[in-house]
Amino acid sequence: MSKNNILLLFISLSSLLPLHAQIVTDDGASSSEKVIDEILAQVGDNIILHSDIEAQKLQMENNTEAPGGSQNRCQILEEQLYQKLLLNQAQIDSIEITDEQVNAEMENRLRTIEQQIGSREKLEEFYGKTYTQIKNEFRDIIRDRMLSQEMERQITKDVTVSPEDVQRFFKNIPEDSVPYINEKIAIQQIVIYPKISQASKNAVIKKLKNWRQDIIDGNRSFSAVATIHSEDQGSAKKGGKIEATRGMMVKPFEAAAFSLEVGEISDVVETQYGFHIIKLLDRKGDDYTIRHILLSPEVSSEDLSKAAALIDECHARLKQHEVTWEEAVKEYSEDDKTRRNQGNLTNPYSGDQYWDVSNINRIDPQIFGLVNNLDEGEISEPALYTDQQSRKEGVRIVRIKNRIDPHVANLDQDYSFIKKAAKNEQKQRVIQDWVKSRVRKTYIRLDDSYDNCDFDYEWK
Repeated sequence: MSKNNILLLFISLSSLLPLHAQIVTDDGASSSEKVIDEILAQVGDNIILHSDIEAQKLQMENNTEAPGGSQNRCQILEEQLYQKLLLNQAQIDSIEITDEQVNAEMENRLRTIEQQIGSREKLEEFYGKTYTQIKNEFRDIIRDRMLSQEMERQITKDVTVSPEDVQRFFKNIPEDSVPYINEKIAIQQIVIYPKISQASKNAVIKKLKNWRQDIIDGNRSFSAVATIHSEDQGSAKKGGKIEATRGMMVKPFEAAAFSLEVGEISDVVETQYGFHIIKLLDRKGDDYTIRHILLSPEVSSEDLSKAAALIDECHARLKQHEVTWEEAVKEYSEDDKTRRNQGNLTNPYSGDQYWDVSNINRIDPQIFGLVNNLDEGEISEPALYTDQQSRKEGVRIVRIKNRIDPHVANLDQDYSFIKKAAKNEQKQRVIQDWVKSRVRKTYIRLDDSYDNCDFDYEWK
């Protein structure tokens, strides 16, 4: 991946690259450093910098190949003003976003960037900082964005649309502007995970306990054992070292880490990823540094064969119509995310149960290979499966619940899609009224260089 693309990923994350060596103060004071940034606008106590505008402009040009003219800068500044207006009101209303919410959002964003770059190590190498330092740098930015989003949600939370509103909205769309809908499919799955034997668990626990005692006795180095044996590849290269903040790690792991004194090594801790021993290196408030060693019990060929035999049995009974799909999900599926919902897979991007066939491969390559040639109602052959979050390995079958052919949008097939668009339009009207009202009551200052901008709102 090129550095330009990595930069754009970080712009998407933060909209603020470290482009400035110094900020010009209101009275114009400056040092002998070359000034490459300045305050362009202020909403309440929140400022907008020149680097904010330039970073967003770079992202727009990369995504749309739009020219970087003055009008683009005007549009970007107005969007930034809107976000700061939301943030200012959120601060006035004392809206709170917890550290756990911020950390979860940060993890999701950084995980996406890691996947694009290739690994956490490459991310740290590119940015020249540790993972924790990167998180600390962007934490306040993410919190502000989440506050703005929550303020916007509260402004529009009471917006509703009736069936008549939806019909009226659709009829008002010009005929040549009605969207074309790509082929979509709704997918269901049944997943079976191998039962890990207690003997396999005991073997891992015994190995970790022996290493722990050897380390305590001074016969082995924790970092050396972690480097050689830990199955957490991201931290193994650093001798098992992880720098974290409360809320980043799964609860059993974090509870163990916070129960330790500096230098102490935990007993064996079980999490959804396997078994760990943890050594606390440092703790300051909610921030802590540990080393850990992770081992996962082996899934024996016998255990996997039993799971495979069970999914084969389920598949055969479905093919012979001995059970319905809904009955099979209840009887066989061990996937907590879908077994209580008839096996329906939710699209993580759209939030609904339909997947656009044109990009399903980018969302879940495993699914694409199974459903590519299936007809509606047809069930796939059993296949190996790896859960993308927990990394648990199992076997599964999938079914096409529904398939919608490519078509021009219409109320019969796309009512929920059109309803969402109608509701968004109504939300936009509410937001416009709110902005007009708040602009008149909020301290706002703009740099004179933007006097000629054709803004939607009278920010001055």
